[in-house]
Amino acid sequence: NGFLYSYLHLNHLSRQVLTGSLQPGSVAPNSVSLSIKGRRFPSITLQPTGRRFQVTCATKQETVQKVCDIVKKQLALPEGSSVTGESKFAALGADSLDTVEIVMGLEEEFGISVEEESAQSITTVQEAADMIDKLLESKTD
Repeated sequence: NGFLYSYLHLNHLSRQVLTGSLQPGSVAPNSVSLSIKGRRFPSITLQPTGRRFQVTCATKQETVQKVCDIVKKQLALPEGSSVTGESKFAALGADSLDTVEIVMGLEEEFGISVEEESAQSITTVQEAADMIDKLLESKTD
């Protein structure tokens, strides 16, 4: 199975890096992307933190796209308006009420509940997408 092989390979490399047994001249990967039977999975990124690595999962591109679509709809942006993960709600013309409506749209679309503190801290499409993926992940745990 491709996933199991990738996991074991990544585990082996991370142990070599952590224990300092990586062969001289070898380069450890900084990320791994998986694709099994045509289905793509989020990239796994290794970030060095001293002698340790932190594993983080990239936000799903589908989540970012859905958030972009919801933001365009809630703000009634003209057709062809560019909204990306880096787009700031304020730069798109959103005030605090618009941001509340965006969050409500996200809650409805993704079947999640966003705490008020979290909702107030979201300023970009990417931050919203990251929060959504975390909430969805915690729902499945």
